[in-house]
Amino acid sequence: MAAKKVVHIIGTGTIGEPLIGLFASKKDELGFDEVTFHKRTPLLTDRSKVINLIKRGARLAADESARRGFRDIGIESAYEHHEALRQATVVIDCTPSDVGLQNKKEIYEKYAHNTLGFIAQGSEFGFGKMYARGISDRTLKHGVDQFIHVVSCNTHNLAVLIDLIGLPDGDPANFLSGRFVCIRRANDISQDSSFVPSPQVNRHKDERFGTHHARDAWHLFNGLGHDLDLYSSALKVNSQYMHAIHFNIRVRKPTSVEAILERCKADDRMALTYKQSANSVFSFGRDYGHYGRILNQAVLVVPALSVHNGTEVVGFCFTPQDGNALISSVAAACWFVYPESYEQKLNCLRDSIFPEV
Repeated sequence: MAAKKVVHIIGTGTIGEPLIGLFASKKDELGFDEVTFHKRTPLLTDRSKVINLIKRGARLAADESARRGFRDIGIESAYEHHEALRQATVVIDCTPSDVGLQNKKEIYEKYAHNTLGFIAQGSEFGFGKMYARGISDRTLKHGVDQFIHVVSCNTHNLAVLIDLIGLPDGDPANFLSGRFVCIRRANDISQDSSFVPSPQVNRHKDERFGTHHARDAWHLFNGLGHDLDLYSSALKVNSQYMHAIHFNIRVRKPTSVEAILERCKADDRMALTYKQSANSVFSFGRDYGHYGRILNQAVLVVPALSVHNGTEVVGFCFTPQDGNALISSVAAACWFVYPESYEQKLNCLRDSIFPEV
């Protein structure tokens, strides 16, 4: 009998919760037998969330010290956490920033002998090979790349813009430079903290790249052998809807708005929209996305797209935060188990990947 294929997700926050729900509802189509998840602390405020994830078919794993606490609030854990880790085929870490790196050193490396792969999210630079679906897939090597770092949602947006506008034929010689301003929403609608009362600008901590968004995008493409001129800035605005990117990409060969739109229409990572407000795009995702998430990597605002002097492409693009990292996480998890057919496994999510928003 073939070994049971289990995906184990650690964390139930803004990425962990929808990822657990996605795997629970689509596990058969994605080729997994069981979905388990770890939550560290039993809280009454999170009880309804955990109960509903269990109702969808996911199974809770808790630390031995927390199992009684979950029981006291009416939740029975199916596994002790290390028991779940021992049986996991793939582990996806969705913990807060920098915890994933700590978990790798203290926990995951101990289970590397019986687990096909480990995946971390967002700000876990150094966890493993950096990954965004459709960019770095051909650099993945089965049996070699056991640790994968799914880049942040805004880095996904930068990457698909660079790929479709700056590298239409895969030729890095055509790409001259990319300058990006990441206009970030303050906090997720599910979060009570970290809201900002007014626009708040970030420092340029990296001398070469500005913020981590351009740095991480550079590493994605450097894995393909490219050394791209990228620089990003970032600020937070007092909104909870969506991130947006202002981009300025300079290319060597003259192009046009029409040519760029044709390439974008032919690629399922990019959605087009004629909406010009974050709230209207967010509302579409709430109504038609998977648990409210648009699973494209970016939503390009058609009326704002412009080509200056034939070689300077300027515009705005909304970021489906969580959604693009979710589908890359699913793709990476399926790649570990089904390296030859993982893209076909994603067909079950096509109804949340939109040509137009």
